[in-house]
Amino acid sequence: MAHFSESFTRHPVRLVPVGFAIGIAVTTTCLLLPIASRQSGSTGFLDALFTGTSAITVTGLITLDTSTHWTLFGEAVIMIAMQIGGIGIMASAAFMGLLVSRRIGLTGRLLTQAELNRTIDMGDLRSILIKAVTIFGIVEAATTLVLSLRFYHAYGFNKFDALWYGLFHGVSSFNSGGFSLFADSLEGYVNDPWIILTIVTAAIIGGLGMPVLFELSRRGWGRHRWSLHTKMTLVGTSLLFALGFVVFLTFEWSNPATMGPFGWKEKILPALLQAVMPRSTGFNSIDVGSMTTESILVAIVLMAIGGGSVSTAGGMKVTTFFLLAWVIWSELRGDPDVSAFRRRIPDTAVRQALSVALIYVALIAVGVLSIQIIDPHFQLQEIMFEATSAAATVGQSTGITAELSSPSKAVAIFLMYVGRIGPVLFATSLAIRTRQRRYRFPEGRPLVG
Repeated sequence: MAHFSESFTRHPVRLVPVGFAIGIAVTTTCLLLPIASRQSGSTGFLDALFTGTSAITVTGLITLDTSTHWTLFGEAVIMIAMQIGGIGIMASAAFMGLLVSRRIGLTGRLLTQAELNRTIDMGDLRSILIKAVTIFGIVEAATTLVLSLRFYHAYGFNKFDALWYGLFHGVSSFNSGGFSLFADSLEGYVNDPWIILTIVTAAIIGGLGMPVLFELSRRGWGRHRWSLHTKMTLVGTSLLFALGFVVFLTFEWSNPATMGPFGWKEKILPALLQAVMPRSTGFNSIDVGSMTTESILVAIVLMAIGGGSVSTAGGMKVTTFFLLAWVIWSELRGDPDVSAFRRRIPDTAVRQALSVALIYVALIAVGVLSIQIIDPHFQLQEIMFEATSAAATVGQSTGITAELSSPSKAVAIFLMYVGRIGPVLFATSLAIRTRQRRYRFPEGRPLVG
């Protein structure tokens, strides 16, 4: 036991996957209880594990209809798991330790630093944790208020149901959870601006990441005051949002199964929601499985990119993707250094971004290949979408999740778990292992291309 404790003390990053695993185990156990299910008996273990993993990793993929299978207790378990997953188990544990002992030692700082991916100055951890929880509380409370009032006044919900549905979807939207208490997600509210715009706003804020939100709250909206990370995140998010909106609006404009029956004004909101959801929360207001092939492929790319660093969204992260884009641009121009916004990017950051991106693509490829071998009767684009959605912890689906065989569900569980902790853990490990050599090997130049 002493050796076990000493191992984690020396390598606190190892507690990140253990913490998430414990969260999944607790959630799964709660969902296995008969009180959690509306059906007779308890839920099957694999379905409970799948749901528990999806909730803790804030993915949103489901094998059981959330609106009909789970009781109020089961829904509460899922919502709490999404909240824990959104804040981050390590940040939550550090915060709870702060409340108990009123101090955080070196181990606690390293644990939270691992979860925050070394993008926040850890000099004042107590203030960071308080600010993070405050932001979560404010955004979720505002989202809950708007949604609850809309459900109550416009759709005839009683007071309890309006509050519960507003709270559940408020937590799910900001934490990129993707779980919905409606069988068709948000398809029933496809042209309700109060519902759609509120959820889109919460998802965008949650997908920016804590470093960006902290900086905006501290320095305001003057772009000359922003750090390079904030500039890259905001510019990248804006470009991806605009690209997604134009693409989905164009390719789904005449699709009779999605936006085709709507008037031109009614097409705006579903295109707006779909431009945001693949990179973060995973709600849908149109049938994703009925989208055109072009829209499916663009959604896969957006899911793989994901949201901002240290955000509730998944993916390889916006800064990772655009940093590599800047590398390509610098090579095309023949620049000796990679620079962005008049700042030179260090080689270590470039290598880390390249490593994370390649590992992430490899993870998705392994998932696609595995599911294709296990369930070859599904179309390749459906499998690609499902695997990417799981690895990027998005939660959108073409509708095949519940139809996956048990081995394929196990693959999806693995993708959700590794996709949630992998990029953070890998990037942090790279940063920790960075070292200086006192010698350099002779230069060699292999042929490229």
